[in-house]
Parts: sequence; structure tokens; C-alpha cells
Amino acid sequence: MDSPQSENARWFTEEVLPHNAQLKAYLRGAFPSVRDVDDVVQESHLRVWRRQLARPIESAKAFLFQVARRHALDAVRRDRASPIDATVDVSRIDAAEQSTHTFNATCTREETELLFAAIDALPARCRQIVILRKIEGVSQKEIARRLGLSESTVQVQASRGLRRCAEFMRERGVGEVDVQP
Repeated sequence: MDSPQSENARWFTEEVLPHNAQLKAYLRGAFPSVRDVDDVVQESHLRVWRRQLARPIESAKAFLFQVARRHALDAVRRDRASPIDATVDVSRIDAAEQSTHTFNATCTREETELLFAAIDALPARCRQIVILRKIEGVSQKEIARRLGLSESTVQVQASRGLRRCAEFMRERGVGEVDVQP
């Protein structure tokens, strides 16, 4: 029988580490002003590890992304409070291209933050189903099996959750949102 330490190491290797590339891509897209994405990922790993030791995590990927998002937001807030920019060769920056990129990145980041807020506002079961279906990409059949529900209940809950998320975002000025379950 494996020791608890080796079981935790196996869990971390199988359930957390495989999401690193996707997590880094998400962080770079959603938080372009974060200087050290690798630092955010490392800190997130540490927080996930500590939480798993204290109490098992049901969905490692969702929890990892939530922790990383919060850590990245903290980093952005710290940088705003103490704006010491890295040295940049200003002569190499095309101003129009840079401002468009910054605008698009800001919109994407704000929309992503709104989407997470919309998901957080869902009722617990509905939120769980939306996270499993849309963020983790788990099939309706598998969600139904895991949660002991019928597939039609999963589909109805996913549709309701996505409609509520779209409504939440429209109320906050974000236009068209894809609500396909």
C-alpha cells in the first residue's frame, strides 16, 4: 500500500501537472500584464498542494485555474499599487499595434473575470455542472454518472447555467455570449 505522501505525489502528477500548458496559455491571454506567469503557476501549485493535504480536491483542474486566477489578480493589483515597469526598448514598439493589443487584452481579461463572476453566482449544482462541462470538457454522460443524475438533468442544468451566465454578462455590458451547452 502506498504511503499518503506517495499517493499525494501521484495525484499531483496525474491531476495537476498535465494542465500546466493550458494554464500558462490562459494566464498569458487573460492577464498579459503579469510579468512572471511561471511564478503564478508555481505559487498556484503550492496552494493546490497544501489544500489537497488538508482536504481532498474534487476537481483539480477547476481548482487550479481558480487559484491561479486569484493569484494573477493579486499580482496585477500589486503591480498597480507599485508600478515599477521592466525596461522596454520604446523605439521597437509600434504605438498603434501596442494600443490595439492592450485594448483587446484588457477586454478579454475583463470578460474572463466577468465570466468567472457569473459562474460563481450560479447555484452550487448548476455551477458544478457548468464547470465540469464547459471548463473541464467532461461529457454529459460522464457528469451524469459522477453526480448520480440523468443526462437530461445535466443538459437542462448546463443550459440554464449558460443562459444565466450570458444574462449576467449582458447586464454588465458584454454583448453576444455563446450559450451552447
